Amino acid sequence: MTAPPWRSRDAAYFAALYDANPDPWNFIGSAYEHRKYQATMAALEFRRFDRAFEIGCSIGVLTRQLAPHCASLLAVDIVEAALAHARARCAALPHVRFAALRVPDAWPAGDMFDLILLSEVLYFLTPDDITRVAAHVTSTLAPGGIVLLVNYTEQIDEPCSGDQAAAHFIEAAAPRLRVDLQQRHQSFRIDRLHMDGSAHD
Repeated sequence: MTAPPWRSRDAAYFAALYDANPDPWNFIGSAYEHRKYQATMAALEFRRFDRAFEIGCSIGVLTRQLAPHCASLLAVDIVEAALAHARARCAALPHVRFAALRVPDAWPAGDMFDLILLSEVLYFLTPDDITRVAAHVTSTLAPGGIVLLVNYTEQIDEPCSGDQAAAHFIEAAAPRLRVDLQQRHQSFRIDRLHMDGSAHD
């Protein structure tokens, strides 16, 4: 195992992965991914969201499953090639919008969300950048809204482990966001946080 990078992964890193393979993590065919999608949707309790924000949507496999539960869904990724596949996959869903965005350097302006989903994103970031993500999230999550974190928990050569990334986000988002669900599955964990209804008062 090599030493973890001390910088957050950049667009060039991910673009190279998609150049080599249009589905670099086998989102479509992996049994692990399908188990994770099922657990993710169950953790959301299949509720309805007015304005959802998915960070790191990749080729849109989870986006497509999330879309029926959202009146409006903004899905972003850092790689245009991935977004092209995501747009094609969700072409029949006019309430789903896609954008190229590098979090935390950029964030949707003027939007408030009642769901923010970060699935296998945070461990690509340094602790400082995770703190910045938490600041963005707490300022744009609507009262009563929820944040769902999904993180791979096996050994990886990234700025953080999945457990470190989740713990750092939870600490950085406190006390405005509170954990109300934590689950450990084979090779991944889920953490759900909520914004109290009075948090922006």
